[in-house]
Amino acid sequence: MKLSRAVINQSVSIALDVADHFKFHLPDFAYWTIEDWDKAGEEYHEVRNCMLGWDVTDFGSNDFRKVGRVLFTLRNGRFGTKQYPKEYAEKLLIDPQNQRAPAHFHKKKREDIICRAGGNILVQLTKADIDGNPSAETFTVQVDGCTKRLSPGDIVRLKPGMSLNIVPHTIHQFWGEEGTGYAMHDDKYTLSSEISSVCDDRNDNFFLVDYGVRFPEIDEDEARKYYLCHEYPEAVATQPTNS
Repeated sequence: MKLSRAVINQSVSIALDVADHFKFHLPDFAYWTIEDWDKAGEEYHEVRNCMLGWDVTDFGSNDFRKVGRVLFTLRNGRFGTKQYPKEYAEKLLIDPQNQRAPAHFHKKKREDIICRAGGNILVQLTKADIDGNPSAETFTVQVDGCTKRLSPGDIVRLKPGMSLNIVPHTIHQFWGEEGTGYAMHDDKYTLSSEISSVCDDRNDNFFLVDYGVRFPEIDEDEARKYYLCHEYPEAVATQPTNS
């Protein structure tokens, strides 16, 4: 099954409400309409080519409320090009209670998960072995600069203001803790963010349960209200000025 455009539209609208409630200010293009993007020129190539903006996915799970993610990429670089030399990325994540991405790890990306506001974030962690499978080894992580030794599958609870550093080859899965968060739109929401090295969502996600896609096919059951980060139209050509 495809992910419904109606679900995408609603999810972005809710995300904007949650960000507004917690006074997390987003850049102007977060609010752009389809018409705004259709008129945007080459000066917005970085947004397009580094996949900034809205990202709504169910990873192909067909169960968006349980296995899905709504986020906004604020900044990012791009491997292999001198045009986008940033070595860091930042994402804002909207966390309804219990919704999560599939457990996964990265081979390149190091990231901090930060609980910003609302309820608590639960992060389950396991070290990956050389073949990418869960390891039986204990390992250490940094929580607000404090070293903690964990066993496979341990869960770290992040209260608002707390952060956790996740190094490459660490399997992780995180979600808004049930019963916590700000109540709105028939759910409870927590706001978190990810600050990391460059994010390459097409090539550096390794899922333990692979539902098949990172960016889903979409059922166009209603008109698109927002472009997702992998949907932007080509730039409008810059018109030469008459001298």
